[in-house]
Amino acid sequence: MIGYVKGTVEGIFDEYIIVENNGIGYRIFTSGKVIADINSMHKEVKLYTYLNVREDELSLYGFLTDEELNTFKLLISINGIGPKVALSILSALTVKDLSMAVMMGDVKAITKANGVGKKGAERIIMELKDKLKYDDLLSLEGDSGMDDAAINNNGDDSISDTVLALVSLGYSEFEAMKAINQIPDAKSLDPEVLLKAALKKLF
Repeated sequence: MIGYVKGTVEGIFDEYIIVENNGIGYRIFTSGKVIADINSMHKEVKLYTYLNVREDELSLYGFLTDEELNTFKLLISINGIGPKVALSILSALTVKDLSMAVMMGDVKAITKANGVGKKGAERIIMELKDKLKYDDLLSLEGDSGMDDAAINNNGDDSISDTVLALVSLGYSEFEAMKAINQIPDAKSLDPEVLLKAALKKLF
């Protein structure tokens, strides 16, 4: 199996890129987020890869981080979720956002991905809720910007009330928590103040 491909970007397309290594051009399928991050020809990249083997085709999938690759492999292990749908999910949500959505049971957030309906999102949450853990979210590359109260909602009345208010206004719990976690010292604010601050983040 090819663990990773390191080389120069020689082609950027809607669903894949071409990476040249020692005179060989590897066609590597990847997410829209990865393509947007690369966004430059003749740039040297290192992509962690997964080789998908079918009777009539060998396809190589690649990602900039191990976390993305591992999440991709978790997604395609779910019945009914193939590589294309997994890429669609990782194009719509970052690994951290997907983990948050699964932990919160937020179907609406996952259905933002093309090709994923309500039943598919519910299946993803059911399959991954025991595989994605809070400690794993904290270990993801970069600061998640989330604390224990935010991820678990930890019974904090101010945060709970604000989430409920935002949900009643039509936002998903995922969107509500994401907005709240952009507000410094959210736990110490009164619900009314926190709600106004969160709405500013959402507009």
